[in-house]
Amino acid sequence: MSKKWEYYEPNDEKVKEISNKFNISNLLAKILVNRKIVYDEQIRVFLNPTRNDFYDPFLMPDMEIAVNRIIKAIENNEKVVIYGDYDVDGITSTTVLKKFLAERGLSADYYIPNRLEEGYGLNKEAIETIINKKYTLMITVDCGISGTEEIELCNKLGIDTIITDHHEQLEELPKALAVIDAKRKDNTYPFRELAGCGVVLKLIQAISIRLGLDDKEYLKYLDIVCVGTISDIVPLVDENRVIAKLGLMLIAQTKNIGLRTLIIESGYKKVDSNTISFGVAPRINACGRMGCQNEALKLFLTNNIEEARAITKKLNKYNIQRQTKEKEIFEQAISKLEKEDIERLNSIVLCGDDWHHGVIGIVASKIAEKFFKPTILICFDKDEGKGSGRSIPGFDLHGALVSSSEYLEKYGGHEMAVGVSLKKDMYDNFKKKFEEVAISQNVKDILPVIKIDGIITSKDITKETIKEIQTLEPFGEKNKIPIFVYKNLKIDSIRALSEGKHLKLVLKDDNILINAIGFNLGHLSEEYRIGDKIDVAGMLEINNFGNQEIVQINIRDIMKSI
Repeated sequence: MSKKWEYYEPNDEKVKEISNKFNISNLLAKILVNRKIVYDEQIRVFLNPTRNDFYDPFLMPDMEIAVNRIIKAIENNEKVVIYGDYDVDGITSTTVLKKFLAERGLSADYYIPNRLEEGYGLNKEAIETIINKKYTLMITVDCGISGTEEIELCNKLGIDTIITDHHEQLEELPKALAVIDAKRKDNTYPFRELAGCGVVLKLIQAISIRLGLDDKEYLKYLDIVCVGTISDIVPLVDENRVIAKLGLMLIAQTKNIGLRTLIIESGYKKVDSNTISFGVAPRINACGRMGCQNEALKLFLTNNIEEARAITKKLNKYNIQRQTKEKEIFEQAISKLEKEDIERLNSIVLCGDDWHHGVIGIVASKIAEKFFKPTILICFDKDEGKGSGRSIPGFDLHGALVSSSEYLEKYGGHEMAVGVSLKKDMYDNFKKKFEEVAISQNVKDILPVIKIDGIITSKDITKETIKEIQTLEPFGEKNKIPIFVYKNLKIDSIRALSEGKHLKLVLKDDNILINAIGFNLGHLSEEYRIGDKIDVAGMLEINNFGNQEIVQINIRDIMKSI
């Protein structure tokens, strides 16, 4: 599929100014300008954040009320429960709050709902279980903002509630004692994109201030908060940037036995955003996806190295099970698609009777990426169907569900990811309607876009350039790995690797040879030949091969030179 190369608008004057003022290369200054990081303090915090760059936590709505209530619970040694979530953000949020309270002398319990049986967020059965255990205070983390009815039940049955969340509020706020969420409509906090664990960090920061504790009492949890922040794919700018940058430094020397064991077992030697995104996060999320959510929490809470190793083995096992089921569903979905005219389709809606609900979202994401079409996969258990959907940039998936809602029992989510419930006899009608919506929104006219940070030449293909770019770590949402275009390269050699899956190239610029790799681009070996002149779009990286460090381009796309 052809891709659109979209260049950032040049601002050479601003690039030169930043380059001179901060003594950085034009290339690095250009990347900062592309990301709209142009003011002196903005640049300083982005490149070199410090512990002094956190905002005042008491600027968050209801923070004062929450802090006073929690301190009262500490003083009276009340029976407190933390209600979390089964994903990495929820697990890390629960870990941080539980450990912090324990160090203040309050041993809080926790409740993590089962993804397969209970789903996300508060539910009335869980609330009734909590009430029956005589808790006097429930603190939610990474959930609760949409739990209006459940909070009403808490109020009716006499338990105080504090909500900490980072999701969008509905029309009305739940009537909890305190609702701490920077996405509240009345919010005045300077940054609204914190992950759930980021909100918890602000809570323990506020309690530390009120109790007159040393800053290290909350800062020492930045390693765990960093894991949750990077894993939840929130924008890694502003205060999230401070959390992630400082947190990665702490992870490299983490005292959390479970986290250290998990990183070692994942096989990653270097601690960066990739280590978290592809080494740690999938193993933690696999627990929730397989209905074993408490194992991940126990890993972060344990102080016993042998227990940490035993739990890590379980996490690896769950992750392998998740990968196996994911592969099975993906292959079945592709087999179903082969029976349809995929070129004609504007959207993809597929179902299966034995698909695992915990992993279909990952498969939907892979199919949407492969075919660049909005995708919804549904698993049926007898007459009841549950599904997950993933979109493509430019298509509002949640809006499409609103237009198709007459065939759905329930639905929710946002522009890029959704969840649905429907009856089996409504499936065909829903599939037809969803396709009509996709046609009406001209999905076929939407092309995948590659954002280009600039044009490079042979002088940029150096280890020094790459090391400078690495100062922009951690990469993530709103701080993507820079992609550059190198023009008029001659193909010196070309071949497919891994049974045709990947592409290996040696490219020539005059007498300079440049190595390049294109993952999942093996099919292009049939389209290009030795001697062809091409432009490549990709990332600069160092390939550690044997004892050598070789600079290479990690290709995202290729086109013939004009």
